[in-house]
Amino acid sequence: MARIFVTGSTEGLGRAAAQTLLREGHEVVLHARSAARAAALAELAPRALGTVVGDLASAAETRTIADQVNALGRMDAVIHNAGLYATPDRQPTPEGHAGIVAVNTLAPFMLTALIERPGRLVYLSSGMHRGGSRALHDIDWRERRWDATRAYSDSKLHVATLAFAVARHWPDVLSNAVDPGWVPTRMGGPGAPDDLEKGHLTQTWLAVSEDPAAKVSGRYWHHRRQQAPAPDVSDADFQDALVERLTQLTGVSLF
Repeated sequence: MARIFVTGSTEGLGRAAAQTLLREGHEVVLHARSAARAAALAELAPRALGTVVGDLASAAETRTIADQVNALGRMDAVIHNAGLYATPDRQPTPEGHAGIVAVNTLAPFMLTALIERPGRLVYLSSGMHRGGSRALHDIDWRERRWDATRAYSDSKLHVATLAFAVARHWPDVLSNAVDPGWVPTRMGGPGAPDDLEKGHLTQTWLAVSEDPAAKVSGRYWHHRRQQAPAPDVSDADFQDALVERLTQLTGVSLF
């Protein structure tokens, strides 16, 4: 039995992953953006190890999420599932970051640094990471005209790269990135053509399975099959440059 923290577990892929892990008998820590959203976990919460509350768009609240998780004890795995997609504008956070950047990239980076190191880390990326840019000068979209699709693609390139950087620097941790596909969640929309079940089972498999195929690190996955990510993801120089930039933006040191 493993202990797993799943961010963004009130709906969609995160909720499906939490349900699967609970059904398999694991200890699951749920996450909701707010107390109001936590009400959506009423069915799952009695079976869970705990529920943590905090908005990943806020750096201050992200720190409290890490504190809440650490208070429950060391996790065996963390699934970084929460994400934003199409925002009509930059939607600055309390710290002034672009919302998509804060939730999709800065929060996973901060939580990776602040939560007691688990045995496994799973980061949700997207096939759209291949359209992301390696340019890090204006990662926070303070100078460029806002483009939600490009910002999302960049953020998913960054989180996949983070997964590979962690795999390289922390050889005792299994760290992987997952493309869940375009699935029919609130983010993906009801017309999304991919399989919702296949969309979440890869991350739960990577989080807990003793299958030798799952006990690898620094890989990019889609429906339990390894794929080659964009070349930048595996570029050690880009990994280190990204980590340095995220450290500057958050004030949090990872390595």
